[in-house]
Order: sequence, then C-alpha cells, then structure tokens
Amino acid sequence: MASNGYNFVSDLLKPIITMKKIILSLMLLASGVCMYAAEPRTEISTSDATATVTGGKIAGYTENGINIYKGIPYAKAERFKAPVAADAWQGVRSCRNYGPTCPQAVRQGWQNDEIAFAFNWDDGYPGEDCLRANVWTPAKSADGRKRPVMVWLHGGGFSAGSGQELPGYDGANLARKGDVVVVTINHRLNVLGFLDLSDFGKEYASSGNAGLLDLVAALEWVRDNAEAFGGDPANVTIFGQSGGGGKVSTLCATPAAKGLFHKAIVQSGSTLSTMTSDMSRRIGRETVRQLGLENDIQKIATVPYEQLLAAGTAAVAEVRKQAEAEGGTGGAFIFGWAPTVDGTILPRQPFADGAPAQSLDIPMLIGSTRCEFSATTYVPMLRNADMNMARMFMEQRYGKEAAEKIIPAFAKAYPGYQPKDLIDFDITFRPTAIRQADIKAKQKGAPVYMYLFTWESPVLDGILRSTHCMEIPFVFNNSKIHASMTGGSAEADVLADRMSDAWLAFARTGNPNTPSLPEWPAYTADKRATMFFDNECSVHNGHDRELLDIVSEVAKPKSF
Repeated sequence: MASNGYNFVSDLLKPIITMKKIILSLMLLASGVCMYAAEPRTEISTSDATATVTGGKIAGYTENGINIYKGIPYAKAERFKAPVAADAWQGVRSCRNYGPTCPQAVRQGWQNDEIAFAFNWDDGYPGEDCLRANVWTPAKSADGRKRPVMVWLHGGGFSAGSGQELPGYDGANLARKGDVVVVTINHRLNVLGFLDLSDFGKEYASSGNAGLLDLVAALEWVRDNAEAFGGDPANVTIFGQSGGGGKVSTLCATPAAKGLFHKAIVQSGSTLSTMTSDMSRRIGRETVRQLGLENDIQKIATVPYEQLLAAGTAAVAEVRKQAEAEGGTGGAFIFGWAPTVDGTILPRQPFADGAPAQSLDIPMLIGSTRCEFSATTYVPMLRNADMNMARMFMEQRYGKEAAEKIIPAFAKAYPGYQPKDLIDFDITFRPTAIRQADIKAKQKGAPVYMYLFTWESPVLDGILRSTHCMEIPFVFNNSKIHASMTGGSAEADVLADRMSDAWLAFARTGNPNTPSLPEWPAYTADKRATMFFDNECSVHNGHDRELLDIVSEVAKPKSF
C-alpha cells in the first residue's frame, strides 16, 4: 500500500515544475474530499435553517437537504416536580448540538468490547436540565405542508438512554425518504423521573410519574410546534424500542396524552403492567430513609445526584427483598424504575386489564426480534453449540421434562433450525407482544399489526444474531450509518429500505402495507398473522403458537 501511494504522488507531481504549483497540488491533496465533492455536505445558516417555536427563534443546520435542530428545550422542571413551559429566549438560539442527557448510572455495556463496538453508543453529557428535543425535517420553513410526524422514544427502560445514544437514531434518512418530520427526545429517568415521594407532601404528588409527564410535555410541544417544521400535528406517530416500547404502551393509557398522538409502534417493549403505588411509595420512603431526610425532606432537592442515585438503588434492592419475602413483587421491578399507577396521572395498568378505551382509535404495530437477549452473544462457549450442548442447556434452564416438549415444538415453529437457536430464542418479548396484540385486537377498534425481526447480522462473525435493538437501524433506514451493527451490506440496505417503507406507510396511514412486502394482514387472535423481516420477508400465521403455549404452561426457566 505504501508503494502504491508513493507512485501515485510521484506521478501526480511529475508535470509540476514550479514551487507555486507544487504547493497548490499538495493543498489539493490534503483536502481531497473537497476536490471530489460537488458541494459541501453540511451547510450552517441562520437564514436557511431557522424555525420559530413557542420559546423563540432557533437556528439549526442543513445536511444533504434535511434541516436539523438539536437540543431544543421543550419544557423545564425542578427536581421531582411536574414540567412547565421552557423559558423563552431573546434573539436566535443556536440549536445545532444535542442537549444534556438525563444523569444515569455508568453503562455496563462499555465493559464488553464486542458489544461496545457493535452498539457504538453516544452517551453525551449529563445534566438535570435535560428536557430537550431533536428534529429532522425536509421542510425549509413553515411551508404549510402536512407531513406526518414520527416521535421516537428511546430505550433503556425508564432508567437509562437518550434520544441520541445509538447511531441508528439519526432521523435524517427517514425524514428524507418519507418526507416526514422525525423527533427524538430526552426526559427524566431513574430516580429523577420516577422516585415516588408522594408520602411527603402535596408538592411531591406527581413525583412518581415526573418522567411520564415529561413525555406528555414533549408531545404537547410537538402538537404546538409541528407546523413550524412542516409537520402535521393531527398525524403524530409515537414509536419506541425496549423501554421506549414501554413508554408507548404506557402513554396509550395516560389520560393527559389523549389526542397528542394518532398511531403507536411498540418494538420489543410491550408493557401490560407497571409499578403499583404501594410499591413505589415504599421505594420512596426507603430512599428518604437511606438519605436520612425523614424529618428534612426539603433537602432532597439539593442532594448530589450520585448520592441520590445510590440511595434509590439501595432502596429498590431493599424493597425488592422485602416484597419477595412477602410473596412476590408483582412484576414491579423489571427495570427498577417505572411509571406508577397513582390513580390520577396513570389511573390504570396500561394493558393488563384490557386495552385502554382512550386509545380505541389508535392503530398499533407491535413486534420483537427472534433472539432478543441471546445467550450465545454474551457467552462465547455457547456460540458453536451442537445438539447435545443445546439439549443440556435446555434441560438446565427448563428441566428435562419441559425440554423434551419444547424441542419438537421449536422444530415445528422454526424448521431447519440450528442447535444454538434453542439457546437463543426469545420467551420474554414475543409472548408479551402477543398478549398485547391479543388485547388490542379484542378491543375491536383500530387495527393492530404484528412483526418478528429474524434477520441475523454478519458483524463479528455473526455473534449478534437478531439481538435486542438490531431492528432499529433498519426502521430508520440507517443500515450504512450503523454498519457496526448491520454490516452495511447490500442485503442490509434492501431490508432497511423495506422495513423503513413499512414504518413510513404506517405513520402516514395506519397501515404498514407497501409494494415491496407481501400482503400484511391485520393481526387477529385466531390467526396471529406475523410479518417476518428477513432477506426474504414473509407472513406466518401463529407459527409458534404451540411452542409458546408449552413454554407458558410447563417451562419454569432457571438461572444459568
């Protein structure tokens, strides 16, 4: 390579006979990207990329024809209080950089080099003033067009993450391809967003749902400002993955969110139930006890965040221990922090007691990935498992009798499977997605559609499989931008084109059918029509019904 480079430079310099020409040529070589680019990729202008929102005028930047605005304040909030309107500003506010992310615990994924490489997180910088929105739009101004608006709610449970954490969250390609407005947001998480201090006075009445109220405030901001970005406030889709799917599910049952969105997509995050108020109040009381503030609660507003988080984490562990000793947690601690059914902000469980009436007319798209948190991704010795090893794993996890029933049912659901598939198949997200879809379909209102993402990444010799989060770059049409996850191949590009088409079609009409996919019927409890997203997309009706029925009835997973 060095020899080739030397010959190239030597040949280039042969015709140059004056020092002036040599210097000029070297300058051109140093700026080679500019030599071959027809025009600059990024333009920054306070005249071409400006918008006027409720707080004042903002300036973003233009990149390949998309106007981008980042870090826009959509609200503000004191600790443990409900959000209020953001302060207005004078002049033009520069909104070209992501704003603060909610403070959170250190991401453990950084400790696994392979996973850190693939996910390529951007954790930004923390700050409690984190109620910020990011917008991508094809509109050059408030042009009067009525573009669909797609609001992305990030993953990380209700404890972690941000609207910028993955390369796949970038909204430019989706906005450009579908002529839509894409919005991502940050909001309060963990102890800042969901510490229930309602036992300590009326001023803390909403503290257990502060983070949920942030989401409502963000959607209100979208309603009030969509037209400034060329969007239609009467056609808003909320979509989210993992914890983001939990947020979508919960907003469907949040009265204050009624009318703020019109379609909902839940990706690997179907949530039927959430924290009960008795549990959330117990955690709140224990957190205050850990801090020694039982008789001086006002000081909790100034406790350093790290100390507050440590006390909250210890409180969750203690209350979990107590609850388990009493007979169970009722599923309240899946992520440690979550919205609470307080009778007011969230008057009911999201879907556990039937589909919420307020969302009767909201079409839903629900799904998951085939492997989700695949054991072989994280345990190298399992990656080349033969049938004997897979059977041993199944017997250890489920018990021998249950394993003997599950294996043939799995073969029927997934013909031609590999032994390691028995280790990796998901029994958490898909069953819950099915239950949510069954509940929604039973409501007999707007339709619901089901998908299963089965495509497997070739990255790192295929260890990622169709893992949790794998579908995100495809939804956003970002297979190239997040090539460390997808590989960026032509096959990945084709699937990203098809999958983003479906999401865009759903955002536009409430129906994900497109010419590039087989006919995708609405989901019904009897047929369970499910679109498989893979190199060959196909619809399967209840393919894993027997398998999941057996798992739910006889399998009792053990730790491994």
